[in-house]
Amino acid sequence: MKNIMLVCVAGMSTSLLVTKMQKAAKEQNVEAEIFAIAEGEVDKVLGSKSVDVMLLGPQIRYLKGSFETKYADKNIPIDVINMSDYGMMNGANVLEHALKLIG
Repeated sequence: MKNIMLVCVAGMSTSLLVTKMQKAAKEQNVEAEIFAIAEGEVDKVLGSKSVDVMLLGPQIRYLKGSFETKYADKNIPIDVINMSDYGMMNGANVLEHALKLIG
């Protein structure tokens, strides 16, 4: 089971993307828990949950460096969702990117 966390300003704009990613995961027989949260919830969630990858919405790409530093001890790959895939809500591509980061 892969835990994929999407982070955006309020956790709302990524909720549709989560739905599309879940559909793609089901079609590909990938067992994954995919969820979206607001940037302010990251500490709380990482304190209580194991996450395999953190993907940031393009609108908070500026947080990538500080998140990488802050959560370095957790060894979680952190990247920004491709703006085109985000805009098109391409769940399959975003899922593929997340799985590559997990390795």
